[in-house]
Amino acid sequence: MKLRSMLLTGALAFASLSIANAKSYHITLDESAQAGAVQLAAGEYKVKVDGSNAIFTNIDTGKSTSAPVKVENTGKKHDTTAVDTTKASGTNKLQAIELGGSDETLQFGE
Repeated sequence: MKLRSMLLTGALAFASLSIANAKSYHITLDESAQAGAVQLAAGEYKVKVDGSNAIFTNIDTGKSTSAPVKVENTGKKHDTTAVDTTKASGTNKLQAIELGGSDETLQFGE
């Protein structure tokens, strides 16, 4: 009985490590920006990729929102996390986020 309990505890600990190890990135938006159809206020965010969605969590408020994203592998490792925005019709549009330490770029559509 003790062995079974220890194995179950070990399996749960291992499973929680893989969840806790999900990589997140920090970005700062100096101005509000639109990521796809989602409006993000200016501020600091933690960004995590979950399948075909980017989950933005505002560091100050803890509020999370998600936006559809296309993950592209560039084949070249990005040195830092960088945000690419454009301004169209008075609105900042989040075009892409290069994920520092990886070769992935998040592409946001309309």
